[in-house]
Amino acid sequence: MADSKKAFILQRITIFAGKAIDPNADAQVQELLKNKFDILLPQRRSLNESLAASMSDHDIVGLILKYRTMK
Repeated sequence: MADSKKAFILQRITIFAGKAIDPNADAQVQELLKNKFDILLPQRRSLNESLAASMSDHDIVGLILKYRTMK
């Protein structure tokens, strides 16, 4: 069940991004958000905290955070 839900979230991220990315790769996430969506994440202790602070900027931010925190 969790695997199919995680796969669905990854599929939605890929659709928004327009290409395949690894949501667990910090550099890929930051590059995508900056270059495609013009979202500059605030500095926090972790990327997950930065994503949480920017969730209202675009739906993809919440999807990436949800993907990264799923088991």
